[in-house]
Amino acid sequence: MSESGQPSVRYQRSSGGLLAALVVTVVAVAAFAGFRALTNSPPATPVTTVDYATAVKGARADHELMVLAPPRLPAGWKATSVSYLTGMSPSWHLGMLTDTGHYVGVEEARTTIAELAQQYVDPNATRGKDVQIGGSTWQTWTDTGGDYAVARSLTARGTPVESWLVVGTAPQAQVQALAASLVGGRVPRAK
Repeated sequence: MSESGQPSVRYQRSSGGLLAALVVTVVAVAAFAGFRALTNSPPATPVTTVDYATAVKGARADHELMVLAPPRLPAGWKATSVSYLTGMSPSWHLGMLTDTGHYVGVEEARTTIAELAQQYVDPNATRGKDVQIGGSTWQTWTDTGGDYAVARSLTARGTPVESWLVVGTAPQAQVQALAASLVGGRVPRAK
């Protein structure tokens, strides 16, 4: 008996009882974690935008490429990535998202159109029929994943100087409209 006069209640402690309690606890924690994983969606990652106009000015000051870019983006579009690599093989990139979330990118380099298509459309990109955009002839390129691109190159005295590619998952009309809106700096000197 206890000091209070009440009989003390004791239970048998065993390793089996301890193991059963541990299993129940682990199952409860796993069930809670599974429930949270199914009902809790991760927070949306906001789209980071970049100031491409400043990058255009800096890249054009290098006078190695024309650095094609739209003077302003279509309503609702966002510039999300921009890069200019200088040196022996300069290159220009401008990545954008349309108002419906499709990707469109401008790629420019001193290389052939086919090499740009292989790099940015697909290693097995398929050349389609040429199209007229803004009074110039552009090649078309596609892949089986739904990418569509238009491309052309600048030649001086019969020698290719640089090539441009506008590629994306956006509808063909949007890719072509962006290509028509591109403006560049002065023509780079032939190498």
